[in-house]
Amino acid sequence: MRVLTVYAHPNPKSFCHAVLDEFTRGLRDAGHTPDVLDLYATKFDPVFTMADLATWMHPDMPADILERSNPRQAVLDGARGPIQRFLAARAIRGKDNKAIARMIRAHGPKDAAAHWQRVADADAMAFIAPVFWLGFPAILKGWFERVFSYGNAFALDRVGWEGHVRGRIGLLHHEKALVITPTLFSQDDYEADWKEPMTRIIDDWGLRYPGVKHVEHVYFYRATVADEATIRGYLERAYQLGNEFAPPPESDPNLDSVQGAGRDA
Repeated sequence: MRVLTVYAHPNPKSFCHAVLDEFTRGLRDAGHTPDVLDLYATKFDPVFTMADLATWMHPDMPADILERSNPRQAVLDGARGPIQRFLAARAIRGKDNKAIARMIRAHGPKDAAAHWQRVADADAMAFIAPVFWLGFPAILKGWFERVFSYGNAFALDRVGWEGHVRGRIGLLHHEKALVITPTLFSQDDYEADWKEPMTRIIDDWGLRYPGVKHVEHVYFYRATVADEATIRGYLERAYQLGNEFAPPPESDPNLDSVQGAGRDA
């Protein structure tokens, strides 16, 4: 399997990076093809801009929704100065909204498009990052916002465009996603209060709703303050997660429950 690992930690000497190294080594030893995307090392810009927003216009949107989005005006508003505005007006002359939407998407931010291509080329995904404010670091949160965009990771049917989550259509084809999150606090703390909201936001909304068939989330509790024996055990586990990486043969019951919840929303 081709496994894309999206990694987010600013310190290349961190425990988190050691987890990445062991997980990747396990993948290779098992015959998988790892593709590591280090967001800090590549200086990925997580800021969602007007250029990103424009690419959410999609030719497959309902015609009235696309008309309301006004892709023609979006092109003109994105032009800087009178010369660019003139060239933009000439480029969209004679085109309908669907054609303009296709043009906008084709000329969207190149970094987000390149990252999306790596997602599309992967059979499965993994995410390795510490817990910041009960979620992913901002750089990884911004990665989801910019890369898992409309028409790539998900779409909406007419019900969705009427404001109902049951109209959200997952477009991801991936068999599995694995999330590895080292934490500062204990397993008891997370089991009592914090794991459930993280599961709903990261695992369910971020991965299961867009269509990943099986999602596994592994926590390395108290990694920031753990002793050497615990750290060794975590790194052995990281290798094992890579070496035994494969989707289960049966369907994911959590996915079924999430889809059922969406239908009832």
